[in-house]
Amino acid sequence: MRQIRGIFSRNGRRKLSSAVLAGAVVGAGLVVATPQADAATDFYTPPARFANAPGSVIRSEASPLLLQIPGMANQWPGTAKRIMYTSRYQDGKPAAVTGTVVEPTAPWRGKGHRPTVVVGPGTVGQADNCAPSKMMAFPMSVDITKPSIGVNYTAPEMYYLLLQGVRVVVTDYIGLGTPGIHTYVNRAETGHAMLDAARAALRLAGAPTNAPVGFAGYSQGGGAAASAAELASTYAPELNVRGTYAGAPPADLAKVIPAIDGSTIAGAIGFAINGLMARYPNVDRVVQRETNAAGKGALHKISQQCIGDIILSFAFQRTQNWTRSGETLSALINRYPDVQKVVGEQRIGRYKPNAPVFLEGGVADDVIPYGQVAQLARDWRAQGANVHFVANPTPPILTKTIVNHVVPMLETLLPGLEFLMAQLNR
Repeated sequence: MRQIRGIFSRNGRRKLSSAVLAGAVVGAGLVVATPQADAATDFYTPPARFANAPGSVIRSEASPLLLQIPGMANQWPGTAKRIMYTSRYQDGKPAAVTGTVVEPTAPWRGKGHRPTVVVGPGTVGQADNCAPSKMMAFPMSVDITKPSIGVNYTAPEMYYLLLQGVRVVVTDYIGLGTPGIHTYVNRAETGHAMLDAARAALRLAGAPTNAPVGFAGYSQGGGAAASAAELASTYAPELNVRGTYAGAPPADLAKVIPAIDGSTIAGAIGFAINGLMARYPNVDRVVQRETNAAGKGALHKISQQCIGDIILSFAFQRTQNWTRSGETLSALINRYPDVQKVVGEQRIGRYKPNAPVFLEGGVADDVIPYGQVAQLARDWRAQGANVHFVANPTPPILTKTIVNHVVPMLETLLPGLEFLMAQLNR
């Protein structure tokens, strides 16, 4: 749900630049996965057996960043490795997840051990070719056989943090690149993927288990960061979480889905529905029963698309055209209590973050409604959490074109990262 970012500056002090745009097994126990290809020829296919413990490093390999020369040591701004690590599905079963760990060239000049920040990407898509780890050397992926265009826009956060001497991990989330559907905005699975990415990065680097950890993200990434923040104390209590930057998180899907309907990224509703269908049989049954041929075709097509593809294919479409009754998907959700319950399970805010959070919402955001972000702030504060909430005042601009989602991100990215840096250095 973000666009490619350019250069950001504040008082001439710092600049964020975004250019156009074996492995070790750690932990106890092994699990069996269904082999689909030879792991030696396909990094993204899990081996038949892999380490069971969350955060175990299943495999890793060198991964050049933009404009880097292969084979050179001490690359600027860091040396990257593509990794596969163990995480957990929402039912507790082991899942193999991929991502990228970047060890910075710059030294850490702050207090204590070098910190690690896990960056949750914004909406990149649901097809395997959309995985951010596949677009680290060049921030775009073009598949002319579909055709499909993928975009990786995590560079601003990543490069800013690397220049500060912070280790960075960018997760692909569950199901992006690896077998199975990407469970877009699934609260438990995105939170698990973020927390286990931190564990894996610490293990890969040989860093102390008590080294500082933070989370950052905007839009889908903001939701992943927020979920990680509130699940940390129970799912990964050994992590020394210091802070989180969560921009425009989709904390309440019941509010987000109708807001996106009819926008330039209406297809993102398909990402969410596909993910829910994959995990909840009751949702699958309702969707199969209530969607028409156009709706079924749209959901299948969206499952194989990246963010740019859904804009070209489904911009400004309304989901009422996908249903037999002519109702929107949001209205259908409201008609089925068991589906409402599933959507409610994805709501963020029921648990207390164990470290300070910088939370941002745009008062006129045309993708992520401000009200549900403000509610998240209230929910966390009611539990005693330390929440720094920023309401971006950008007025409405070309509503439903996601301009009001992108502009607040540009304005709050640097303050959010500076807040996170202050927590890592305390």
